[in-house]
Amino acid sequence: MDFDAVLLPPRREKMLQEGYWLNKTILDSLNEAVYQYPDKVALVSYKIEDQSEKSFTYREMLHTANKISLGLKRLGVQKQDIVSCQLPNWWEFTLLYIACRRIGAVLNPLMPIFRERELSFMLKHTETKVLIVPKVFRKFDHEKLAYQLQKNIESLEHVVVVGGEGENSFEKLLLNHGLDNDPQILNTLNDVTITADDIAQLVFTSGTTGEPKGVMHTANTLFSNIVPYAKRLHLSKDDVIFMGSPMAHQTGFMYGLIMPVLLKAKAVLQDVWDVNTAIDLIHKHEVTFTMASTPFLNDLSEAVLDTHQSLDSLKLFLCAGAPIPSTLVQKARQNMGVKVISAWGMTECGAVTTTRPEDDDERSFNTDGLPLPGVEVKIVDDHGEVLPPHQSGTLMIRSCSNFGGYMKRPHLNETSEDDWFDTGDIAYMDEHGYIRIAGRKKDVIIRGGENIPVAEVESLIYLHPDIATVALVPYPDERMGEKACAIVKLKEGAHSIRLKDLVDFLKVHNLANQYLPERLEVWDEIPMTPSGKIQKFKLRDLLQQSAKV
Repeated sequence: MDFDAVLLPPRREKMLQEGYWLNKTILDSLNEAVYQYPDKVALVSYKIEDQSEKSFTYREMLHTANKISLGLKRLGVQKQDIVSCQLPNWWEFTLLYIACRRIGAVLNPLMPIFRERELSFMLKHTETKVLIVPKVFRKFDHEKLAYQLQKNIESLEHVVVVGGEGENSFEKLLLNHGLDNDPQILNTLNDVTITADDIAQLVFTSGTTGEPKGVMHTANTLFSNIVPYAKRLHLSKDDVIFMGSPMAHQTGFMYGLIMPVLLKAKAVLQDVWDVNTAIDLIHKHEVTFTMASTPFLNDLSEAVLDTHQSLDSLKLFLCAGAPIPSTLVQKARQNMGVKVISAWGMTECGAVTTTRPEDDDERSFNTDGLPLPGVEVKIVDDHGEVLPPHQSGTLMIRSCSNFGGYMKRPHLNETSEDDWFDTGDIAYMDEHGYIRIAGRKKDVIIRGGENIPVAEVESLIYLHPDIATVALVPYPDERMGEKACAIVKLKEGAHSIRLKDLVDFLKVHNLANQYLPERLEVWDEIPMTPSGKIQKFKLRDLLQQSAKV
């Protein structure tokens, strides 16, 4: 695969000279950890379904990742080939990424909630060579779907099944092959030259323009974010990092997979969110830091209060994905004694702004933080002029961690010649440099930190035979931040439609459960502009007014 990461070469020398790009990969970090702390527990993976826990020392991580690398090589995977995985937060995910980097392959993580519609597009777009899935996860047969997809995807040569029982099982193909017993074969892993400028990760955004976009990152762009992020939060090798957010998202991937190895810290993974299990794991492993969206924080705060437990080891909880209610910050402080950090970021660049542990608590619910070192932000008007404090405009960023571009979609990169990236978000900045996201130009609903691709969902709803007009708009929810409401106008002659009918229709069209609307409004008229565009700001206002009645 030839990657069109056109945004990287123009800024390479500047980033190296300024010290933001370190020319370091996760392989370098792992080798250092093995040399310094070979027997330190590096990774703990907890699987809810069978309540099993598996641990790896740093030495064991390297050994197992090497075995997976050899297995991938035997399947024909070469440098710059794409390996896709639809795995939960399992140890196989972490070690698969390291194994891919060992041979120069690029990992493409896919959310476990994706089904035929999303996967078919993503796997074809990336020309994926190998797809790795669980046999069954959350009662869904991923193995069956993977083989169905393979029939129509020419590039997809191999399906590998974690927990499988046949010839294509992860265990047989990538672990128990015995290739690592031959020193000559093992030494072939040194034949490939890996650099920090190679594409190391390909992850999809949620598709605000109608289809997902593949974001390309290198070790340099990823590390240039993770290093200042960890430094600002005072994280070190002595920390224990808990990750319950999906590692197929940039949040889980960067800060639950890569960051612990970089810090030589310990990571604890949980595959399905269950608040009581999370509390048990935090206690058992003396977790000090975690990062997730507001629903996770709310659940922990409520559960600790209900059970009269304490989480003395947990020092920081970083929240991102939606504004944090002030009551939640106060509740977390009172119930858990944890410091809540507010943050904002994007798949394209990782965390952009965070509050600081030293900041007053109110900063976490009044702002989305200060830019990290290596990040510049500005708020501009429609003419590109910088706006004064407290005036809302388009949020532009110029960051050392900005992505290399959208794969096969360079015309959508939204980056100027001098590297300013248009986030598509509306924000304002206060006189101290803290920003606050005020809205979104992009048509997106953020449900519990998960972006809902509005254009895609609306296009499917329009296929319903009884619906003439549809607008998918957010409405506030205390736990999830936002949920999606479908406001529809029926065709002449249609009498009614229930939410269940609409949901069933969307499921038939293979829409992921996470994107299904949770409220339905049937209106006789939907406000529009003279040119025929739906006035969604009016719909949002009307929904909020109805919620107050």
